[in-house]
Amino acid sequence: MRQLQPAPPLEGEGSAFVPDAPTLVSAWTAARRRLEAAGIDSPAIDARLMLEAAAEVTRTDILTDPHRMLDKAAAERLEGFLARRERREPVSQILGRRAFWTIVLKVTGDVLTPRPETESLLDFVFAEYTKERAFSILDLGVGSGALLLAILAERPAARGLGVDVSEAALAVARDNAANLGLAGRAAFLRAGWNAALADESFDLVVSNPPYIPTGDIEGLAPEVRDHEPRLALDGGPDGLAAYREIAPEALRVLKPGGLFAVEIGPGQGEAVKTLFEDAGAEGLAIRQDLALRERVVTGAKKPLGNPHSNR
Repeated sequence: MRQLQPAPPLEGEGSAFVPDAPTLVSAWTAARRRLEAAGIDSPAIDARLMLEAAAEVTRTDILTDPHRMLDKAAAERLEGFLARRERREPVSQILGRRAFWTIVLKVTGDVLTPRPETESLLDFVFAEYTKERAFSILDLGVGSGALLLAILAERPAARGLGVDVSEAALAVARDNAANLGLAGRAAFLRAGWNAALADESFDLVVSNPPYIPTGDIEGLAPEVRDHEPRLALDGGPDGLAAYREIAPEALRVLKPGGLFAVEIGPGQGEAVKTLFEDAGAEGLAIRQDLALRERVVTGAKKPLGNPHSNR
């Protein structure tokens, strides 16, 4: 995604949030300080995003017209947003949306908030599948629809199926597909990792499953631990429970020569790679994100007629 540009200078240290008549920049300044005092990790960015939503302005408006006055309604909305953020509610849930790759997704407490690190998986997919190529996708644990819909938005000849055990998550994914004009190329099914897809087959399988060891969840940031669905976080005692089911299922439903890509947690690369190797995958690789952390395991199902192929 495009990198955020530096923020404009904030008003002097004497600025304070005045609900009746703040300017864009004074409101941003005071909101940023308030979030800093609450121990929020990214106070300037969070304050800007909430100000944009509360005042119905863009980042450009804040940059070019910083002394525009906020009306009372906008100031009150910002106050409400800040109070929720101080309670460590994620900005994505406060605003009800999150940007991911080139799309903006509806986000609720029923789905995992899409994260920039997951875009590393898309880098692999788009390198393998050109815009003109028609292909089918299975997204296991579709959640908000982030992976599936980001791929469909970039690849107009593709079609896909998103599977999730949570009906509430599927409702969010369906809404996102409709909002993005992708409902005609996306279907959704309530099912577990072993999706019972009978004889269905796909060119590509993607997944961002829960991979946090159960014992580590209580140590997560409050935004994650208290506000995101446990179902989307808990990967079992060692964090690998979902992969043990996904690996054989992905290899079963992939067409010969088809590809898969799954997000992984810290230090899980070799273990997940071994699970897919044991399921019969080839061409396995562990790929890093922009922070040079292991983030994605990729591989392929052996093509027909060439059992010793090294893709």
